[in-house]
Amino acid sequence: MADAGEAARVVEGALDDAVALNRKVRALDLTPVVKAAEAIRGACAAGGKVLAFGNGGSAADAQHLAAELVGRFERDRPGLAAVSLSSDTSVLTSVANDNGFARVFARQIEALGRAGDVAFAISTSGESANVVEGIRAASARGLRTIALTGRTGGSLAAAVEIHINVPDDSAARVQEVHITLIHAICRLVEGVK
Repeated sequence: MADAGEAARVVEGALDDAVALNRKVRALDLTPVVKAAEAIRGACAAGGKVLAFGNGGSAADAQHLAAELVGRFERDRPGLAAVSLSSDTSVLTSVANDNGFARVFARQIEALGRAGDVAFAISTSGESANVVEGIRAASARGLRTIALTGRTGGSLAAAVEIHINVPDDSAARVQEVHITLIHAICRLVEGVK
């Protein structure tokens, strides 16, 4: 383990990098963030739902988004229909076993998604095969499609209607900004000023 001064510098560096990337994203066109919130709000108002998905830390972010919508974010309101497709281990493992891991989200979207629902994909690389397949299945079924990505957005960027990009190669820094953007979306969905 590093000494206390060295360890403090590691923490300071992580915070400095996070602040710098948040500032970089703040200077970009934030219209896709607003459009994502409008799509979610519209789908839920029409009786639809949000199907959120990703791998690893992005799976955790999908769960976080679903929790904020179903429960509450900053104010009491009726619950909004949202499901994290990364959460049901029995479905994930059965589909992966029978159809391959690349189909774990597509299969769930085929089963649960309806035209007018929102598919919300999260990927720090934009290249996760199962996430891209999930978006393709969503598009084929008439779902609105949103991607929250890192790097350049990869294949996922070209496959969605609304693309929110955090242009950085560090998965950790991208995920930190992703959660801030998810919170901003939830705030807009709730109509909090």
